[in-house]
Amino acid sequence: MRFCVLFVVGALLLVQAPVSARQQPAEFVYYGFDPDIVTNYVTGNRRTLGYVRVTVELMVADQSFLPAIEHHEPLILDTIIGILSKQTEDDVKSLTGREQIRTTILTKLQEVLKRETGNTIIKDLLFTKYLYQ
Repeated sequence: MRFCVLFVVGALLLVQAPVSARQQPAEFVYYGFDPDIVTNYVTGNRRTLGYVRVTVELMVADQSFLPAIEHHEPLILDTIIGILSKQTEDDVKSLTGREQIRTTILTKLQEVLKRETGNTIIKDLLFTKYLYQ
């Protein structure tokens, strides 16, 4: 009987040791902009303007960075709109172009916020709505 109790206690200690030694997983939070971001882009014939409307969600590395995101929201929006408005019609309308736009915006936002805050705040950027005309 004593051996059985020791075996159970020993097994529990072995099971609990790796769990406590593991690091806590990163706790990402998402920050969205309201209202949607709407801007123009130049169409192929250069006589008319098209428009693109996106809903952007930022994947933030830690909840403690949310005040910095809120503080720099005008800078973030300006960066997103500046990049979107310079895109070609083909880039706006194609899936590969959309992914290129997304990665360009992500890279630029990471650079800008690193310069402003000293931290890599944004982990990823998602388009949860992407409409164009």
